[in-house]
Amino acid sequence: MSGSVRLAICAALATVAAACALLPLVDPASWLLQATLLLAVQSGTGVAARRVPLARPLTVATQAVVTLLLLTLVFAHEQALGGLLPSPQALNEFALLLRDGADDVGRYAIPAPLTDGIRLMLVAGVLVIGLVVDALAVTYRSAAPAGLPLLALYSVAAGLSDTGSDWLWFLLAAAGYLLLLLAEGRDRLSQWGRVFSGGAPRPGGMPPSGLAGAGGAPALAPVRTGRRIGVLALGIALVVPAALPSLDGGLLDRQGSGGGSGSGGGTISAVNPLVSLQDSLNQPENKEVLRYRTSSQTTQDLYLRIVALDRFDGTSWKSSERHVTDVPGQLPSPAGLGPSVRVSSIDTSISAADWYAQNWLPLPYPASRVEIDGRWRYEPEGRTLVGDRGQTTRGARYRVTSLLVEPTPEQLATAPAPPSRLRKEYTEVPDSLPSVVASTAREVTAGASNAYEKAVKLQDWFAVNGGFRYDTEVQSGSGSAAIVRFLKQKEGFCVHFSFSMAAMARTLGIPARVAVGFTPGTAQADGSVSVGLKDAHAWPELYFEGVGWTRFEPTPSRGTQPDYTMEQTPSGSPSDEPTSEPSTTSEPTAAPTASDSCSLEMKKLGTCGGAAAQQPDNGASGGGWSATKVTSWSSLAVLLAVVPLLPMLWRRRIRTRRLDGSGGRTEQDAADRILAAWRELTDSAWDFGVLPDDSLTSRRAVARMVRIADLDDDSARAAQRVAEAVEQVLYAPRPRPFAGVADDVRQVLAGFQAKAGRRERLRALLAPRSAAQLLWAWGQRWSALVQRWGAPRWARWASQLRPPRGQGS
Repeated sequence: MSGSVRLAICAALATVAAACALLPLVDPASWLLQATLLLAVQSGTGVAARRVPLARPLTVATQAVVTLLLLTLVFAHEQALGGLLPSPQALNEFALLLRDGADDVGRYAIPAPLTDGIRLMLVAGVLVIGLVVDALAVTYRSAAPAGLPLLALYSVAAGLSDTGSDWLWFLLAAAGYLLLLLAEGRDRLSQWGRVFSGGAPRPGGMPPSGLAGAGGAPALAPVRTGRRIGVLALGIALVVPAALPSLDGGLLDRQGSGGGSGSGGGTISAVNPLVSLQDSLNQPENKEVLRYRTSSQTTQDLYLRIVALDRFDGTSWKSSERHVTDVPGQLPSPAGLGPSVRVSSIDTSISAADWYAQNWLPLPYPASRVEIDGRWRYEPEGRTLVGDRGQTTRGARYRVTSLLVEPTPEQLATAPAPPSRLRKEYTEVPDSLPSVVASTAREVTAGASNAYEKAVKLQDWFAVNGGFRYDTEVQSGSGSAAIVRFLKQKEGFCVHFSFSMAAMARTLGIPARVAVGFTPGTAQADGSVSVGLKDAHAWPELYFEGVGWTRFEPTPSRGTQPDYTMEQTPSGSPSDEPTSEPSTTSEPTAAPTASDSCSLEMKKLGTCGGAAAQQPDNGASGGGWSATKVTSWSSLAVLLAVVPLLPMLWRRRIRTRRLDGSGGRTEQDAADRILAAWRELTDSAWDFGVLPDDSLTSRRAVARMVRIADLDDDSARAAQRVAEAVEQVLYAPRPRPFAGVADDVRQVLAGFQAKAGRRERLRALLAPRSAAQLLWAWGQRWSALVQRWGAPRWARWASQLRPPRGQGS
């Protein structure tokens, strides 16, 4: 296998290794196999083009064209010419998929479903990174800069994901990059050998007696520098994800919207693909999500429920993994609902916006019948519908028959104890929950004689008399202490209130869970009701035997408190009566929900109404640049500006040490300065394209430099003086002193710059070829590490990376 093919394989493996960091973001992971196969074809195209051989730009262009054809074949073959050649219709399909993918990224949580848009973004992104890595490392023979796109790919993934296996993805990406560096170093060394580095050190400080042979030890400075650069590179890879700015909302929301959630994924956004609550509530525009018409005479209780979060681990609420079935024609009766409770049936026709795509279906609770086209499955415990095989709500039109359950306070107060199985599962709290949560719950509910009175006291404490303030810009927080911090600071949004009330109810022995969805929305002039982003909401559901799961509303100025929690039972307002006839289409509205301007006193009296238009929610302030975000983006910009300059900075530092080092005044010090100047001369020549050859004497090496670089007479004479000084140090019994060797090296360097073109000068400055010495240091350190761990096969492979005896060119 040739070195070019081996290097191409390593470049592809490094890209796949870095792409593995994206696995926690999307489920399922089948996209990676597809990306790997397409990447193999792309790499094979590069190998074939280099064998022809084609010019380097043509090689990259050929790979780019093949990549476009592959993407067309996979994602837009129906619109392509012959299923392969891109047509205007195929390009338009790409644009639509990318737009949908961008919407999905902003809407879905981690792990997001593998929609066509997200799959295109992932596969195309990996192919683009793979093309850049292959071009840099193989076509242009410069593997070190290829680490930048790999670092970007890993950093984006690590900045968004926060799983227990993050360290594994880092090690995998780092191993892929090191494999690429070692393969490139081996390929270079097999072609031109080692850099001339003067003599090998000898015991007793004796001067060197000749050029370094095959067994001579390399200079220690590059090894030490390589170690430092390696540590710096690994440190950058660790720091970049932490320095990345927080990207809010949906798939890009690390903390999600969970109150008291662990970092990364949070609570709500970590368990289901729905709009991030905090991000939705802070949008500058109340973009319409759903529009519906209902036969209900009042919409104040018509919450559109998406999913129930029933697992509480002390830091977050999550949805249990439960069995799903086909959607029955008639849904089973709600658990715990007895015949004595008053219920009425209502019909609701719902239309989802074309941009709103997530795989949980918003439904009035409890639904008894759902008519919808597509691939949907039914989860009985939470009474929810979930999309199967990529099915989403995008543009969905469906009709729901649901029950309006109207228990009386007496029925709730006299409810018998719940079944032991249900009580055990839904009152479970972890040992890590701070004791102050339970003690506060007992303090707030002191004097209550039953579970219903305790629930009402908790609700009123949060919503009315506890001194809490609604604020959508409060940080969600993380860890088990987040709920304690919320109870102390008394400010937050619906997630904080619902999560805290449900947790406190569980400590009191009341079965509780958290529902996520939308408040009823805003009535429109045509009789329909519009539900916008700012209607995103979370509320607690408590279980009472004979009634079932029952909604409570602890969030002040949001939603409406149920009638059965009031001392007075209000009637619906005429403005809350949309017509029962469904409509086909209507224009979206940006009006806020009915509850946004409802005062605490009005809520307590139940006079807020259901869906009348209200003033905008002052808690939603939109975007803005916080100090943290400015600092994060600035840090990232500085980092991206510094990383490409590392080779240049390393060369400048080495040149300064070699030519400007003070040193001592002994003969040995003078000899060391001359050899350091010689190493700088050969490295500078290497930077300008004169490959090193340590098989030549210093005179022949200088003659070769002058010939290849076409140096002027002054520079040639300066180089010859340096060669003579080296001969004196290496071979003369008593070397005669040479002054101004460093100045001669600078003059030769000026000659290289004068003869080189602008592009060559920039490459010598920004991407010096002599930085390959760092790779040799890495190879030697890796070989030593493998031998120390006692793996014979790996040791034999690593030993091949040692710099061989150079060959002239």
